[in-house]
Amino acid sequence: MDANELEPEEKTSASRKLGRDDAVALLAKATRLLVAKGKKVSEFKAGRKAGDDAVAAMLGPTGNLRAPTLRVGKTILVGFNEEMFESVFG
Repeated sequence: MDANELEPEEKTSASRKLGRDDAVALLAKATRLLVAKGKKVSEFKAGRKAGDDAVAAMLGPTGNLRAPTLRVGKTILVGFNEEMFESVFG
């Protein structure tokens, strides 16, 4: 985020664990979800009727929200993939 001179509006401490309910709440406020796992990027429709597959993609093996997770307008980014970030941040 430093390279793009972006400043987060809100930060959450890593010690505060965010789970399934938090993922569902984030999805309800978005229209698009991009999830990076390694070089693979998956796109899901978000919103109040987002599927269980979208929620599952946001969570790690412990059931907590994967990091980093960013909300950019109506888009949620989960995981890190440089190409994904460039597509959103230009």
